[in-house]
Amino acid sequence: MVFVADSAKEKILEIREKQNFGDDYFIRVSVTSGGCSGLSYTMDFDNESQPSDQVFEDKGLKIVTDLKSFLYLFNSTLEFSGGLNGKGFYFNNPNASRTCGCGESFAV
Repeated sequence: MVFVADSAKEKILEIREKQNFGDDYFIRVSVTSGGCSGLSYTMDFDNESQPSDQVFEDKGLKIVTDLKSFLYLFNSTLEFSGGLNGKGFYFNNPNASRTCGCGESFAV
């Protein structure tokens, strides 16, 4: 399962409304090679499902990821931190053995 914190839900709903994305749009998250720790997160709105998608729903939001990324994201929580020192969207990932200083990449 991939979870969504209340702070992330509020920001996602705000962005979806500003961008005029309908209810058929969901959040697609994935893990790609790169970043100073070896793996990076990506996140975007999408409305097209793929055959190998893993689909989760938390707090009324649909979260979709590919199977390979799910192995890295299992039991992670998508969070949001705003303000001057905020990180924006980030994952609280119990599978990460280390993260970089910026929090955008990790290793397992």
